[in-house]
Amino acid sequence: MTACTTPVLVVGAGPTGMIAALTLARSNVPVRIIEKELQHRCGQRGPGIQPRTFEVFHFLHVPEIHGRATPFLPLQEHNRGSLEPRNTFPIVEYTEPTPAIPYVGTYFYDPVVPYNAKFMGQPTLEAWRPPDEKCVRAKVVNHRGDDREEFEEDIEAAYLIGADGAKGMTRKQLGLTFLGTTREHDFILLGDIRLEAKGLDRDHWHFFGQMSQDMISFRPTDELGEDGWQFGLSSRATDLKGLIHDREALVNCIRDFIGVGDGVKVKEVMWVSEFRPNMRMVNKFGVGRIFVAGDAAHVHSPAGGQGMNSSVQDALNLAWKIALVYKGFSPASLLGTYTAERLPVIAEMLGYTTEMHNVMFDESGADHTPPSTADDNDNSKNVESNLERGMRRGKNMYMLGVNYRTSPIVIDDSGVPAVQNAYGEIQEGILRAGDRAPDAPGLVPILPSSCTLSNVPTGSQSNGMAADIRMFDLFASTHHTVIIFTPTLVVPFVQSVLGTLQQVVPKELVRRVVVLPRSPSEPDGHVESWTSSEEGQLIDVEVLVDQVGHAYRGYIVEKHETKVVVVRPDGVVGAVVHGATGLKRYFEGVFGKRVAMEDAVQI
Repeated sequence: MTACTTPVLVVGAGPTGMIAALTLARSNVPVRIIEKELQHRCGQRGPGIQPRTFEVFHFLHVPEIHGRATPFLPLQEHNRGSLEPRNTFPIVEYTEPTPAIPYVGTYFYDPVVPYNAKFMGQPTLEAWRPPDEKCVRAKVVNHRGDDREEFEEDIEAAYLIGADGAKGMTRKQLGLTFLGTTREHDFILLGDIRLEAKGLDRDHWHFFGQMSQDMISFRPTDELGEDGWQFGLSSRATDLKGLIHDREALVNCIRDFIGVGDGVKVKEVMWVSEFRPNMRMVNKFGVGRIFVAGDAAHVHSPAGGQGMNSSVQDALNLAWKIALVYKGFSPASLLGTYTAERLPVIAEMLGYTTEMHNVMFDESGADHTPPSTADDNDNSKNVESNLERGMRRGKNMYMLGVNYRTSPIVIDDSGVPAVQNAYGEIQEGILRAGDRAPDAPGLVPILPSSCTLSNVPTGSQSNGMAADIRMFDLFASTHHTVIIFTPTLVVPFVQSVLGTLQQVVPKELVRRVVVLPRSPSEPDGHVESWTSSEEGQLIDVEVLVDQVGHAYRGYIVEKHETKVVVVRPDGVVGAVVHGATGLKRYFEGVFGKRVAMEDAVQI
């Protein structure tokens, strides 16, 4: 396509905008980010990271975030004014990692800080003219210097991603609906403080009071220092609005909830802000060349810790598709699948998080606790049950079962029926197109790409080639991964698959991998155990041996079966097929009938 001034304009430098920009940059698509805030916002917002998001970071080559994150602390409930715990429970019961699921549990971390750029001039998107066939023309107002001098700038961009939050203008100017509800009576104050309180340990996330009346929570956060805490304060009986600007009243309120008199010392209130839960979403995620993602497209209760994580998945889903379309490899119709795939997921997520919110705040008004367990003077046991029931999270909150099974571009030849819910848990023994691709460690390389069978020394062994790798190391946001499961290097079958790939997709956009089962007769991984008699044939593909069997189990393949699994740049299974015909259908759905290479933009 004809180049515009800016290939992609990203509005907003929060997690959504930064992940979209990083994904595009990995594919060598130039990006400009505009952000109205001069500095990174003080305080932590949406710091909970789910396992699926850690996997996304791995595909984007920022796996170190997992090493820096800290696990969710167990929750501890207290009566107001007392440090004596009345209940302690984990949000999610601990489970061991598995070969298919390497990341488990929910962690705390603000992933934007280390990767957030310094933005100069505080540009603000003011308006745009309706996009034509080639460009979006945006008007940006910049503010620079101490005197806040304004100057306007016109930007021509091939695509615009609105990651400017629920109050941003992208969604509004697009005219997208944002239907839902606002819980005015569930008013919450959030903030970060530096606090010392005798007897308040840093091994728990503490809750004082009753959620349906007055409650304050304190979560230790070492990012602020050894005395740093994030607090959340809600009340059905007291007007909290005045506490935002009255720090003395806020400090007195904190002391009252914790108790212990002079043993509470609030050193600093670093920031405080009000929050009203909204449950809303757009009717579609884009129009023409302009798209919305993250909070600009959907907002919901923080219950369940899904917000930032859903935003990251929005960004990756959209960005890998924009990269292909911008470079001329895929038709513009591919971008329509962004709405088709994400809309059902977000709709189900809103349902789950709203239900959790209602339980936490006892919206139903029902007494879920037997009368015999409630105290005549204090119904804290009932509220305790509500808080625990609302805060405990099912494994679907890990987002590992989020899927695009109903997507128009996934192809599944398995013939296996599966539950068609977009936000479920992983179904044991079932892997469908549209599902998350599982990990599998213990893959041993035995042949590099572009190798002929005749030039492999007799008796070559896997243990002499390279160290074991994991399936996730094959995936990246820059390419599809085609995994060919075959019991032997049957050249006609492999060549048929490779020949089809050559016809329908540019070579640099696909990583080709053959995965062989371990041969029981050749425990050391001798190559001749899997080769056919047709020596001299070119095997333009990486060859790995599933040394322990994790890949064959995770991808539901029998040892004597041939199967082809295509994994998309976002780590989602795009196709489960048995040969070249299904493979061609999938790639023609993504890249069109035939890629016109001479028309592609070479970056």
